[in-house]
Amino acid sequence: MPLIYLAVAALVIGFEQLIQWKYGPMGIIAFLALTVGIKAKNTMIGGIGAVILVMLLAH
Repeated sequence: MPLIYLAVAALVIGFEQLIQWKYGPMGIIAFLALTVGIKAKNTMIGGIGAVILVMLLAH
């Protein structure tokens, strides 16, 4: 079990670094807002994060 948690944590950190490298600080803010919105089941925060990510991807 601990090996699975370690692998998932490494993937999340790698994905976060990829977003920051490609989209800068705004990408990290959008990713965090989307993640927090999903975890807290808050559609407004999750929606804001999703919209920002879509805007960054469309650029």
